[in-house]
Parts: sequence; structure tokens; C-alpha cells
Amino acid sequence: MAAIKVLVGSKNPVKINAARQIFTQYYPDHDIQCEGLHAPSGVADQPLGEPDTLLGAQNRVHHLVEHHSADYYCAMEGGAHQFTYGPATFAFVVISDGEKESVGRSANLPLPQRIYDALLGGEELGHVMDRMFDTDNIKQKGGAIGLLTNHLATRESAYTQALLLAMAPFNHAELYS
Repeated sequence: MAAIKVLVGSKNPVKINAARQIFTQYYPDHDIQCEGLHAPSGVADQPLGEPDTLLGAQNRVHHLVEHHSADYYCAMEGGAHQFTYGPATFAFVVISDGEKESVGRSANLPLPQRIYDALLGGEELGHVMDRMFDTDNIKQKGGAIGLLTNHLATRESAYTQALLLAMAPFNHAELYS
């Protein structure tokens, strides 16, 4: 069985598991070797706005490409923004094979205004959720999405969908050239 090495720009088990799941689905006849490594985002611990959130994911992938060897590199960066219809959290994902890069984005999870205001005050979403819901390290578990959807969705499920979609250019390279 041929191996495919996938590096994830984070040691967060939620992100590593999401990447492993997607590559296993796309390459069922391969041994998926998925590893999480520290890769700096170069943005705030809690990115606010779409540009900074995307930049964080891109920076993580670029760091991996520059310093490591793999078949695929991927990163997920969660952010928040005050949209015209209200505050929400979301994630950007970036996948690279070292030559081409694809960007995907999760759906928005509406946030209560008081949670977003805490983010504006400098707090990270995971810490705010832990305090409000009396949880511990929720960002490495179901995340805010798990808590706010009564665990019908999870942080991993949001990353999984975004990663699945971001793989399209690798599946049909002839259409994306």
C-alpha cells in the first residue's frame, strides 16, 4: 500500500483528525501518514476578519512547505467577523502539494454579540466558550460550534467539509490549470 504523507500546520488533534479523515476518504487505497506540526500563523491568536484569518492559514502552509517534505500540506485557521447581519465565526483552510494551493472556507456559525465583544476585547473564542459553558479546552474538542449547536455539529465537522471542498482542484487538475 503506497503511503501519502500529510502535514498539518497545528498540533491540535481536531485539525489533525479532520485532515486524516479527508485524505483517507480521497485516497482509500493508501496509507495516510498524517502529522501535526507547529507552524506559526503570523496573525493574532484570535484572528478577526476574513483577510487575517485566511492569511493565518496561508502562513501556516507556507511554513510547512518551506521547512518540511510531504505530499500534502494543510492548515485550518478559525476567525470571527462582524458581518452586516451579525457576528459569526468561520474557518479558512489551505491545502498545498508544494506547487499549487487551494483555499476553502467553512460555513458561518452565528455568534452572540456578547461573545464577539469579548473577542474584540482580546480574548480567544475557545477561552470565552470555556468560561460561558463551564468547559475545559473546548477548542481541542467540539469547539464553539459543538456548544452552540448542542453537539449536532463540531469543529472537526466544519473543517472536514471545508477540506473536502478545497481538494477539488487536486482531483481535477486539468480543469483548474
